[in-house]
Amino acid sequence: MDKLVIRGGRRISGSVSASGSKNSSLPIIASTLLSGNGTFILHHIPDLQDIKTFTQLLHHLGAETSFSGNTLNVTTGNVTSILAPYELVKKMRASIYVLGPLLARFGHARVSLPGGCAFGPRPIDLHLMAMEKLGARITIETGFIDATAPGGKLHGAHIDFPISSVGATGNALMAASLAEGTTTISNAAAEPEIVTLCHFLTAMGATIRGTGTTELEIEGSQSLNAAEFQNAFDRIEAGTLLAAAAITGGEITVNDVEPEQLKSVLKKFVHAGCTVETTENSVTLKSSGKLIPTDITAKPYPAFPTDMQAQWIALMTQAEGTSHITDKIYHERFNHIPELNRLGANIEIRKNQAVVHGPRTLSGTKVMSTDLRASASLVLAGLVAKGTTEVLRVYHLDRGYEKIEVKLKSLGADISRESYKEF
Repeated sequence: MDKLVIRGGRRISGSVSASGSKNSSLPIIASTLLSGNGTFILHHIPDLQDIKTFTQLLHHLGAETSFSGNTLNVTTGNVTSILAPYELVKKMRASIYVLGPLLARFGHARVSLPGGCAFGPRPIDLHLMAMEKLGARITIETGFIDATAPGGKLHGAHIDFPISSVGATGNALMAASLAEGTTTISNAAAEPEIVTLCHFLTAMGATIRGTGTTELEIEGSQSLNAAEFQNAFDRIEAGTLLAAAAITGGEITVNDVEPEQLKSVLKKFVHAGCTVETTENSVTLKSSGKLIPTDITAKPYPAFPTDMQAQWIALMTQAEGTSHITDKIYHERFNHIPELNRLGANIEIRKNQAVVHGPRTLSGTKVMSTDLRASASLVLAGLVAKGTTEVLRVYHLDRGYEKIEVKLKSLGADISRESYKEF
């Protein structure tokens, strides 16, 4: 097992390019199952454990893939299986994304109930509701979702989500692209990852109206084709790297980004006392190290993203005063707080709110990763902590950050990856 060893106190400075988005890569890769025509060429795909897990799932279904230099080639003409087994699905909740494409293409899908990050309930009921609206019959037994489209075809429908869900919107989009007739989705997620998925499905031949809004309309196609496509940048990785400079009093330029997608996060960095400058495809942040306590509330896009909540809590441990971080999406996403407190932070949990009292001098020790973004918060804390911090179980981090220790080292951090034996 690997750990990251961080000797804190180094200022983060320099320039770095953002990797491709994990959260848009996964539904894009799942969408390749909608077509058996040709080979997909997907550029700017990050080299992450989640990508490897998802391609393993595609191999099990019968697809062929090759990955080189952040370009993933996928051929799905030989896909015959509609079974996504527990052994693969348990590793990653996003495996549920194969439900819509398999059901739409083959009229039947059998997908294990998912696993994934260890924080709070993350139900799939909205995914199932969307498939049922499109005409699927669904049963759940022996740990599997068994979905069947009567007559082998899904049919256009009106899907009105009671709450905004990125995953369920993505699954509905993919399934509706091959359904007969017109599908409308109300209260659809409008996150950049959904916009990217819409662009990809359009490149495959789908007809989608309302991209970027909460009201989507999809004209079902009889068939879709392989396409070549450039994936979007990872806005959460970009935000994490900006936070690394902010917490260490550094200066960083993150290239190959779309600043508009980071607007809510950049606004909070400015409130926290940082200077932010943008160009068409870059963000530069300067921090004096004197941080102002800044409250955030994590809500659906375009508000502050829940995937940056843990990193913001780490940042606020160095702010001069008290800040409040509220998560309206995942109320129990606070597993990182006990570990931050072990480093010397003073953070209280009040239901779905963290109250951070700063500034605190953090001291390096061993801390345990519990989920992907929690891992990132511990790395940020380690960068500013006195002494040595060991972040254990970084397989969580490897699910969503491409060579994060390499990027941070290039920016001045004293950080290394080491193997260790756990118990």
